[in-house]
This record gives sequence, structure tokens and C-alpha cells, in this order.
Amino acid sequence: MSEEVLEVASAQTPTTAQRLFLRYFTAVLVDLVVLGLFAQYWDRVHVDAFSTALLAAVVLQVLLKITMAVEHKVAAFWKNKEGSGAKFGRIFSAWAVLFGSKFVILYALDLAFSEAVHFDGALHGVVPLILVLVVMLVAEEAIVRFYRMLG
Repeated sequence: MSEEVLEVASAQTPTTAQRLFLRYFTAVLVDLVVLGLFAQYWDRVHVDAFSTALLAAVVLQVLLKITMAVEHKVAAFWKNKEGSGAKFGRIFSAWAVLFGSKFVILYALDLAFSEAVHFDGALHGVVPLILVLVVMLVAEEAIVRFYRMLG
């Protein structure tokens, strides 16, 4: 028998691009599972097909990352300011960006998927959307923490 060594996994350190790909790939899959479970078990969340849910999970991931980037930019603007007005400005602007973005996300989902992805409920579905997004973020964080525990 030859002296071949069968490698199951590479011992090479992943590149930054590979780590980012894995992070977003995992996040989209987590979002897909969360969205699919909500669509299956809660009558306020409607997704007409698995492929639609997959595309919606990608769109949601992109929009959430954009929202977080905008919120961090706004927070950075207020961070260097002093006084109670600056503290109020930082808190209020963060709230405005995070809450207002949900309407933008609903609009984007409506543009992209029409009735194929739909949230029913208060404020034209914003409340169920917020619940779904919070569960997505909590699930993503739980996966990241579990992964870090392994190392």
C-alpha cells in the first residue's frame, strides 16, 4: 500500500474571505430555518415556497447588515459629542434607524416577492416581522457562541 495520507479536512488557516463566506452562509441558513419555522407554525407569517424562503433569507440578511451598518454610523456621529442632548440623540437616532428600517425591510420584501412573502398583523405586519428578525438575530448569536465554545 502506498504512503498516501487521507485528509478529511485541510489544516490550512482560512482566509478572511473564506471566514466571511462561512459566516454569511451560516447566517443565511439560520435565517432560512427561522423564517421557515415561523411560516409553518404561525399564521401571521406567509412564505409560499422553500425557494422563496431561501431568497427571502438572503434579502433579509443583506438588509439586516445594511441596517446595522447605518446604525453604527449614526452612533459614531453621536459618540464624540458630550452632554445629555448627545446621549438622547444617540439613543433616539439608534431607535429611529432600527425601528424605521423594519418598514424599509417590509417594503423591500413586498417589492421583491409581492404576496409570496407576507407578514400579517399590527402596523402592516411590522410587529410579526420584528419578532422574526429578533429570533433570527438571537439564533445567529447562539450559533456563533456555540462555535466559539468549540475552540
